[in-house]
Amino acid sequence: MVRSRWEREDGLMSTDARDWTAFGRIDADGTVYVRTAAGERVVGSWQAGTPEEGLAHFARRYEDLLTEVNLLEARLESGAADPQHSLASIRRLRSSLDEVHAVGDLDALAARLDELTARAEKRCEEVKAAREAARAEALARKQALVEEAERISAESTQWKAAGDRLKEIVEEWRTIRGIDRRTDAELWKRFAAARDAFVRRRGSHFASLDQQRKQAQARKEELVAEAEQLSTSEDWGPTAARLKELMAEWKATPRASREAEQRLWERFRAAQDTFFTRRSEVFSAREAELRNNLERKQALLAEAEALDVEADPRAAQQRLREIHSRWAEIGRVPRESQQALERRLRAVEERIRQALDSAWRRTPPSESPLLAQMREQVARAEQQLEKARASGDERRIREAEESLETKRRFLELAEKAG
Repeated sequence: MVRSRWEREDGLMSTDARDWTAFGRIDADGTVYVRTAAGERVVGSWQAGTPEEGLAHFARRYEDLLTEVNLLEARLESGAADPQHSLASIRRLRSSLDEVHAVGDLDALAARLDELTARAEKRCEEVKAAREAARAEALARKQALVEEAERISAESTQWKAAGDRLKEIVEEWRTIRGIDRRTDAELWKRFAAARDAFVRRRGSHFASLDQQRKQAQARKEELVAEAEQLSTSEDWGPTAARLKELMAEWKATPRASREAEQRLWERFRAAQDTFFTRRSEVFSAREAELRNNLERKQALLAEAEALDVEADPRAAQQRLREIHSRWAEIGRVPRESQQALERRLRAVEERIRQALDSAWRRTPPSESPLLAQMREQVARAEQQLEKARASGDERRIREAEESLETKRRFLELAEKAG
């Protein structure tokens, strides 16, 4: 839109009265005229002062029109006014311009009011569409609430949660507006019927609940009696598994009356606590023993790894036998540490075996063939022991250790005799 020379950059009209006097004139007899694109027309008569004062007077009337238009436009843009009321006011002002007693740019004001009329009409359409959308949304929300209530009425067995939800639906229902009275009444009738059906079904449930509670109490007394009997057991694994099964059965069994439920639960929990506390104490003692065994075996490993194998492999072999004997006496260590310890010990054995093999290869050819054969048997027995330890089979390890010890004794006797 082309902005007139009296229109400000923000779209509002200037309120300086001196701007508008150029659109009018007063003739010698005091008749006041306003100039428009259609020509001049009479807007009044001025006899009270100078022509300039008369033009300023009629320009101020034009300013009043501008002020009213500015207010209408501001309220329309802000949404503070009903667009229908704004449209009626704009049309009233627009129709009055042909007879208004004011001096100013009436053509620009007419164009501005025409533009405001179009904006107000558009705004009315938007408001109408928004109202229709709001009505549709409100209708959809209430229909969804009714359908939810009907599902609750037909399916739900969560009595407290379902009852609370139906109360929430009533509160939410009251906040939804914009539906015609007839439709709202029909939807409410469906909701009320669903709520009444739920109340009847809930009442029937609680009527039979007392009998169920008596049966539940009898079953839980049986569970408590078994748990108390198991609380002194030392068969840790199977007993722990059975107590867990009892807990699952407890949870699956319906609740007894509040007083009986609390009393039985305290007994049931106490029996479980008694057993698991005892088991924890035993396992803690075992763990402490395993950690102590680990420290002792680590000390033996340090002693074995410090052997001077190259200087005297036979002496190192004899010392390792003593370490093996003490190792076997110590007992078990934590499972996660066992393989690492065995690997380190086998590494020491391998070092000694290699040193002995090297020494045997340096033995003069005149050495007794029987002695060489016995050394070979000892070497094979050591290899068998390594394989037994790798398997983790305690019986095989024990047999391999005994076999190796026997062959070593015979070898020592043969070496001394030679």
